Amino acid sequence: MSKRAKRRKVETIALPMAARVGIGAVAIAALGYGLLGAPGNVQPVRKPSAPQAMASSTPVYVAPQVHAAAPAPPPVPTPAPLVEPPKADAEIPGALVRQVVDYASRQTPGTVIIDTNNTFLYLVLSDTQAMRYGIGVGREGFAWSGEQTVARKAEWPDWRPPAEMVSRQPYLPRFMAGGPGNPLGARAMYLGETEYRIHGTNKPETIGKRVSSGCIRLTNEDVVDLYERVKVGAKVIVLPTNAGRRPSQGAPDAASRSPDPASPSNRPSATSAQVPSAGPRIAEVQ
Repeated sequence: MSKRAKRRKVETIALPMAARVGIGAVAIAALGYGLLGAPGNVQPVRKPSAPQAMASSTPVYVAPQVHAAAPAPPPVPTPAPLVEPPKADAEIPGALVRQVVDYASRQTPGTVIIDTNNTFLYLVLSDTQAMRYGIGVGREGFAWSGEQTVARKAEWPDWRPPAEMVSRQPYLPRFMAGGPGNPLGARAMYLGETEYRIHGTNKPETIGKRVSSGCIRLTNEDVVDLYERVKVGAKVIVLPTNAGRRPSQGAPDAASRSPDPASPSNRPSATSAQVPSAGPRIAEVQ
């Protein structure tokens, strides 16, 4: 091959190689310019973590400002009543409900006065007041009057009917243990050495009536109240059945009139009462 032909061949091969080198140099220069021209304060974007994403999406609650209220004034204590107010009983007429009444008496506070005519028991509180209880009293032929003392007291007492009562009512039990079914009720106060008692009852409907064999009965609620107030040794005065309450104006004795003194319309007022002198220790009315 001639020298001219060889030269042409080399030139043909070298031309594409130079072009490739030139293109590569331009590309490198462009890349370098891009890198050098980028701003330096640009930071790459970071994906937030799960707790950060949750915290940013949770609403923030701001509690309203609470103003302290002025302290309430202390309550004014109500003075306790001198005597417990009476409690009404649906089975007992209003006049027989336990209550404090005006009652003039010269007896010592704590004395028990029984008004058989009007089926009332009075517990003297002072010279001018008494606690009044409705009671049941002895039926005809079994009422009595006189003065005794409370010899002893018992809660839910046992009952042993006296021989005289058993002879009149043979069907009665000879003994009955204390309890709700016992005729003596919740409490009993025994009078002296007699068979008479002031006691409760399991038949409250008999209050205000004359049904007993001489004992004085109260509702269980009332006898519990009386039991707590009366002391052993307290005086008990049972007024004669013909002794009425004498008004201060000197009017005739209300109990001596012919109408039934147990009728509410004929019950004399407890005001200005006077206690007559005690009669025999125990006087049975025939």
